[in-house]
Amino acid sequence: MILISKIEGESSLQAIASWLVLCTIVALSSTFTTAQIAAAPQTTAPAEVQTHPQELKVTEYRLPPDKLAKAAALYKTSTVLYLAGLVFGIVILWVLLKLRVGPALRNLAECVSRNRFLQTLIFVPLLTLLIAVISLPFDIYGHHISRFWLLTLPFAVLLIFVAPVILDPMFNSFEPLEKTQPQLVSEIEKVTQRGGLNIPRDHMFEMNASAKVTTYNAYVTGIGATKRVVVWDNTARDLTVPETLFVFGHEMGHYVLNHIYKGLAFFAVTSLFGFWLGRRIVLMMLTVWGGQWHIRGLNDLAALPVLMLALSLLTFAGEPIGNAFSRHIEHQADIYGLEVTHGLFPNNGEVAASSFQKLGEKSYDYPTPNPLLVFWSYGHPTIAQRIRFSLRYNPWNAPDRPKYVK
Repeated sequence: MILISKIEGESSLQAIASWLVLCTIVALSSTFTTAQIAAAPQTTAPAEVQTHPQELKVTEYRLPPDKLAKAAALYKTSTVLYLAGLVFGIVILWVLLKLRVGPALRNLAECVSRNRFLQTLIFVPLLTLLIAVISLPFDIYGHHISRFWLLTLPFAVLLIFVAPVILDPMFNSFEPLEKTQPQLVSEIEKVTQRGGLNIPRDHMFEMNASAKVTTYNAYVTGIGATKRVVVWDNTARDLTVPETLFVFGHEMGHYVLNHIYKGLAFFAVTSLFGFWLGRRIVLMMLTVWGGQWHIRGLNDLAALPVLMLALSLLTFAGEPIGNAFSRHIEHQADIYGLEVTHGLFPNNGEVAASSFQKLGEKSYDYPTPNPLLVFWSYGHPTIAQRIRFSLRYNPWNAPDRPKYVK
């Protein structure tokens, strides 16, 4: 096993990564604790929860002309921003290296203190702030900072445990679900019991998410004593009870099928390989251009932009792998959601299709995205694919048995 921390003279880069990893893991914690099924813009008019499914006529994903026009415009804009953001970020790092900004900041840090740790605390925020300011138009497509492998995993596992009881309440408001949506509690209990989970009613909450986000979500989070059910208020408000139960069933699938831990394992393997390959790329770049950039070596603080550039290139090249894995587990969760809600209400495949249709309409999800773009950058199957699958999945009347919920 070859890790950057084992290389002689790389203590400063290890200190940099140690300082950055906390920020990175906090940003990742929401990804580990909640796997969003789709995004939808916020609506402002509250509505009572519908206890019976509406008339379902969804046969495929379609948008009315006005929404289709908006979806097409949004699709084109987001695609251009995505591609431009990737190129812009790489160009910015290359320009900073050509202009020798890293050595200038390093010299400033060395003038302030001779202590390497204090130099790191000065250098890293200045470099990060500079890149953030320059990249402001593309901040939502910003760079992914490096995460050291062995240091990251314990923090990620710890945050899975503490996020529901420490981090989430710091930023969100929760109410007992039995108080806000009593009719939903007993229905969710049916789903959890069918999935083999025992979650008491006092561990079921409604989160006031509509004030901050527009996503529909209802999920299981936490480990052991922190295990709980969370339903976002806009989910229960905008969807029928059967549709809400399917969304919850999908999200519970991520929990029951151990997607959190599989994601950690996937991250561990790919990041380990990424750091090994990234080290080789950095060494090659320093051999070729290190003198021109006034970088003393791999142990130089000014080498951080080189590491960031190498990891940015690797992230772009490896994006299809990560997104393929994400689409795979999202599809598994769709299957689980269909199976765990089967028989709890009529026509659950049509209910699932209706849920996806609503999500697609409100998020202006483009019906026919470019297949290459889907392959490269989509972390979920398309809405059209999910609707088609929901309508045709019926293992109960076929030789094949259900995959997850027997």
